[in-house]
Amino acid sequence: QVQLVESGGGLVQAGDSLRLSCAASGRTFSRYVMGWFRQAPGKEREFVAAISRDGVITYYADSVKGRFRISRDNAKNTVYLQMNSLKPEDTAVYYCAARIGVAITTSQDFDSWGQGTQVTVSS
Repeated sequence: QVQLVESGGGLVQAGDSLRLSCAASGRTFSRYVMGWFRQAPGKEREFVAAISRDGVITYYADSVKGRFRISRDNAKNTVYLQMNSLKPEDTAVYYCAARIGVAITTSQDFDSWGQGTQVTVSS
């Protein structure tokens, strides 16, 4: 399994931007579909975005489409989540996840998970 470490969370105001990073260990990062999920207090963890192994195909939850952008740098073993126009409802712990194989999924059927990074958006 790949080890994942998220960073970049913090406290921001509504309308601000943040970029989350997720660094992966190992030399096989390009074999993994990568995803971002989030869990708000009292709610279940939900899908945010996913990206194919080569970075060409991306999926987004409707709630973040047009505001968030997922990208990856396979040379740096890192996946990013650029979050713009943040809203208070984006407040959550954000998790990075890795899934071996080709198929992209919006489900939580991922093999490895990071520890999460807190994003708090004040109104």
